Amino acid sequence: MGKRRTKKQQRELEQGLQAIILIIAFISYYFSRNIYVTGTIVIITIIVMIGLFVLRNKKEKARLRKSGITEIDSMDGIRFEYYLKELYLCRGYAVEVTSASGDYGADLLLKKDGKKVVVQAKRYSKDVGIKAVQEVMGARSYYKADEAWVVSNSYFTKAARELASNGDVLLVNRDELIDYILVLSGTSQSPVIAKTVPSVSSNHGLTCSKCGSLMVLKKGKRGEFYGCSGFPKCRNTEDYLKI
Repeated sequence: MGKRRTKKQQRELEQGLQAIILIIAFISYYFSRNIYVTGTIVIITIIVMIGLFVLRNKKEKARLRKSGITEIDSMDGIRFEYYLKELYLCRGYAVEVTSASGDYGADLLLKKDGKKVVVQAKRYSKDVGIKAVQEVMGARSYYKADEAWVVSNSYFTKAARELASNGDVLLVNRDELIDYILVLSGTSQSPVIAKTVPSVSSNHGLTCSKCGSLMVLKKGKRGEFYGCSGFPKCRNTEDYLKI
C-alpha cells in the first residue's frame, strides 16, 4: 500500500497524459505533414512515458523498503504503539505508553519543551474513521494536553479529516509517517527500523485466563506486569513476579 491516488486524481493524471500525447502529435504533424513521422514521435513519447513511470515506481518501492512500512503493516496494535514510542524517543520526546492501564483515548503521552501531546496509534489495513479523532480529542481534555495527534500506517476517512480540522487534531497518515521515518533515518541518530523494535510480547506463550488472548509484558506505574493483548475489551492482568 504505497501512496494512494483518489479516483479523481487518477482520472486527471490519465487525461493529462492523453492531452500531452495529442499536443505532441498535433505539433509533430503540423511541422512534418507526415503521418509516419508523427506516428514515430508519438510512439517514442509513449515509450519514454512508460520508462519514466517504471523508474518512478522503482524509486517508490525502494523508498518504502527503506522506511520499513511493510514490516509496520504486519505489526499488531500494541507493537505499533511501542514502535512509535521508539520513533518519538529518537526525536527527543519523553514517551509514556498508556495502554498498560486505562488509556482514556490516548495510546502515547509525549512531552517535549514543556508541551504535552496525546497520541492515538492506529495500525489499520483500512481507513481510520471518525471515532479515533473523537477519542483523542477526549484524551486531550482528560490529560490536559496541548496537542492531540492520530498516527496511522493507513489513511483517514473524509469525516475523520473534517472533524480533525475543526477540532485542531493533527492527523499523520501513511505517506507522512513514511516521510517522518525517512527524515529520521537521514539524521546522525540511529534510524528506527521496524524489525529492530523489541517485541512487547514475551515468548512465554501465556494466554489470558478470561478470554484466551496472548498475555503481553507491559510496564505501569507499579512496575512490570502481564496484560491481556485483547485490551480494552479484556482488562485481565497478572503479576509479573507470579509467572
